[in-house]
Amino acid sequence: MMLRTLCRRSAAILQQTQQSAPRLWVTPAQQRWASTLPMNTVVLFVPQQEAWVVERMGRYHRILEPGLNFLIPVLDKIRYVQSLKEIVIDVPEQSAVSLDNVTLQIDGVLYLRILDPFKASYGVEDPEYAVTQLAQTTMRSELGKLTLDKVFRERESLNSNIVHSINQASDEWGIRCLRYEIKDIHVPPRVKESMQMQVEAERKKRATVLESEGTREAAINVAEGRKQAQILASEGEKAEQINKAAGEAQAVVAKAEAKAKAIRLLSDALTEQNGNAAASLSVAEQYVSAFSNLAKQTNTILLPSNTGDITGMVTQAMTIYSTLAKTTPATSVEAAQVKKEELPDFLVSPEEQRTQ
Repeated sequence: MMLRTLCRRSAAILQQTQQSAPRLWVTPAQQRWASTLPMNTVVLFVPQQEAWVVERMGRYHRILEPGLNFLIPVLDKIRYVQSLKEIVIDVPEQSAVSLDNVTLQIDGVLYLRILDPFKASYGVEDPEYAVTQLAQTTMRSELGKLTLDKVFRERESLNSNIVHSINQASDEWGIRCLRYEIKDIHVPPRVKESMQMQVEAERKKRATVLESEGTREAAINVAEGRKQAQILASEGEKAEQINKAAGEAQAVVAKAEAKAKAIRLLSDALTEQNGNAAASLSVAEQYVSAFSNLAKQTNTILLPSNTGDITGMVTQAMTIYSTLAKTTPATSVEAAQVKKEELPDFLVSPEEQRTQ
């Protein structure tokens, strides 16, 4: 009889406790943090990635792990249910002033996770509200350190600074901020117009610089082409002069060789029988040929007194030749040898070089 009365009273107390249990963590704004508080049915099954905080007689007792758990009726009560999954919180849009006094409207997204269910339950009254307010104040503080241009260029560093500042304050709450992302940045219309004008001016500047660089490169290319053309022309002229000089040298050598050969043949002919008669005939022919060319290039003519006496002229020339040949044969041979030695190599015939 007493046992039945005790069971009835226990059931009534459990029902009253369930009806009057505080709903601190089940408000609409906090559904992502905790599900509805379960009733103590002695035998409980905790889902994965959840932590149930149990109080015994109003004092913290333990945290139920995922799986099968047992509780004492009436004495034990599930006070908080914490989700261990990654939580996403929308940070409301707010106004902030940059370092160059530009008012910005900015919002973001916060990603966090509960690492210590005990601190998250007893360290702060409303974790979501606390983290949201901390993110907003940190965002305003970090934006006040940057100019408007750096806000757009250094969004990654801005996000990392906000995460670092939030984690320093949320360690006491058992919450770890994983990352923070800025969604939208709105600037005043006038500032936006000035930014567009600045972008257009920068593009015009780049176009002008590129055009001037193109003109400079074109002028350099033209000058370089002219330089190369002049170099090639001078090299061609140099090669032409070298070839011309080589040809003239070869012609001089050929003429000298021919003249030397003619002189040698003439010398051999004079030593033979009737050589003097042949020499007389050659002198007479040259005399007649010289008279045939008189007064062709100039009107001034110098003639000897006996111009018509060809025989006398030939006899006189042969007499001079005979006298020179008899008196200075050795001297002439030595002089010819000296002259040959003084001549350049290209004026000496191959036969004479071999003889030397």
